[in-house]
Amino acid sequence: MPLTAALPETLVLAREAGAPAADTGDTAWLLAATALVLLMTPGLALFYGGMVRTKSVLNMLMMSFVSIALVTVVWLTAGYSLAFGDDAAAGLIGGLDHLGMAGLGPDSVQGSVPTVLFATFQLTFAIITAALISGAIADRAKFGAWVVFVPVWALLVYVPVTHWVWGPGGWILDSLGALDFAGGLPVEITSGASGLALCLVLGPRLGFKKDAMRPHNLPMVVLGAGLLWFGWFGFNAGSALGANGLAAAAFLNTLAAGCTGLLGWLFVEQKRDGHPTTLGAASGAVAGLVAITPSCGSVSLLGALVVGLAAGVVCSYAVGWKFRLNYDDSLDVVGVHLVGGVIGTLLIGLFAERAMTGHAAGLFYGGGLAQLGKQLVAVAAVAVHAFAVTYCLGRLIDKLWGFRASEEEERTGLDLTVHAETAYDHGVLGHGAPVSSSAPASTQKAPTRKVDTPA
Repeated sequence: MPLTAALPETLVLAREAGAPAADTGDTAWLLAATALVLLMTPGLALFYGGMVRTKSVLNMLMMSFVSIALVTVVWLTAGYSLAFGDDAAAGLIGGLDHLGMAGLGPDSVQGSVPTVLFATFQLTFAIITAALISGAIADRAKFGAWVVFVPVWALLVYVPVTHWVWGPGGWILDSLGALDFAGGLPVEITSGASGLALCLVLGPRLGFKKDAMRPHNLPMVVLGAGLLWFGWFGFNAGSALGANGLAAAAFLNTLAAGCTGLLGWLFVEQKRDGHPTTLGAASGAVAGLVAITPSCGSVSLLGALVVGLAAGVVCSYAVGWKFRLNYDDSLDVVGVHLVGGVIGTLLIGLFAERAMTGHAAGLFYGGGLAQLGKQLVAVAAVAVHAFAVTYCLGRLIDKLWGFRASEEEERTGLDLTVHAETAYDHGVLGHGAPVSSSAPASTQKAPTRKVDTPA
């Protein structure tokens, strides 16, 4: 039987007409990379879940998992078309030619991969970006408000910025000439700036700066960080959109920056506090990975080592800014993702090499200050847009439905009050109060002692 007999008729006709065909090796790699990036969101759920107190673990898991469903629906309906459709408004937004994924048949090719696969790969970026924001408002946000916030935020913030940075005719890509290989601007800086905005909308947690709010399960944190690191290879190396040398370089840069980020954070902890911590190791690795995301396809291995180290050191201090400035960024989205994203995006202006970019070079490689200036403009524009739109959206939701959980819900814990479940059901919640698996949640006694801070 001839090979074409096993193919869909549309593909046979496309090949006979001489239409470009997807490369099988590139397609196979991007399929794997897409799965890796999707895995990052459950990894983030574990990372965040381990960092909160026992009474809100499931709520944190749910905020990440529901983001998968919400963003997917938005992306398939209009998000992809607005982000990657032909420019429709002076580099600001794409058109609606692909509304409902119209025109993305099996014969459509983007570069050397099927367009539908490219769209799915980009969808996984949008998913984790929305989920990242949840860490800034842990322990105190209404789940229903979050469900309303995510799809609207994706359309108003993530989609336009993605078009600016990667879309056809996007102003940051085409007009400004700033570089972002894998998402420092649309992923890290938008999530960090948006997290800061929601921190201000919701206000600090009860007991902020007074009560101990330590991570309840550090092994879970490390497991989540490990899954994030694993998925990050798909995130960064997959952004080469092919199984090639650039993907290999991005892969190695990702590994290197994660390592120096981890070591930089531990160095600061040892020098400042006298104790290198497990949480610090996990956070430092993530900080290094955040920073190398925009620059992994622009810098050499030496540059990657420096980028990761700078992020590990600076972010380890940045997470403490919330106590001085009185914004309660619960799980350090601002201190790690916003600050790390800014570091990685700006250092492209210093360490970019023509051997990697094909054209642009940073200050240390003969490019002068021009590229650094472009990176700075891009960072400022994206951060301001994300913060302003998110703040207004958060205020609107808070006014219409209320964004913050009640004081009683927050004290009891969102797991019981919102989801009617507990992460660790040992039969006793506190002072001998049994939990009946058959009794309705309204009849179960709430805990009467703190079980959320380890001794």
